[in-house]
Amino acid sequence: MANHKSSIKRIRQTETRNERNRYQHKTARNAVRDLRTIASKKEAEELLPKVQGMLDKLAKRNIIHKNKASNLKSSLQLHIAGLK
Repeated sequence: MANHKSSIKRIRQTETRNERNRYQHKTARNAVRDLRTIASKKEAEELLPKVQGMLDKLAKRNIIHKNKASNLKSSLQLHIAGLK
């Protein structure tokens, strides 16, 4: 257990950040999954910028790697391009 006030505070901050990061990451994963299940090209194109923004924000905050965000965005764009 922590012995210093600063280390106790750091533990509280870390728990809060972990919870926030976990929530944002899970939300983005669900958005990617939902986008992949949409069959309508028009609906998918409307949702794409929102999902890309979520991925960019996660990459900017180092929750996911920037290359992973780029790969996901690219695969989503290819998926949408293949829809009719």
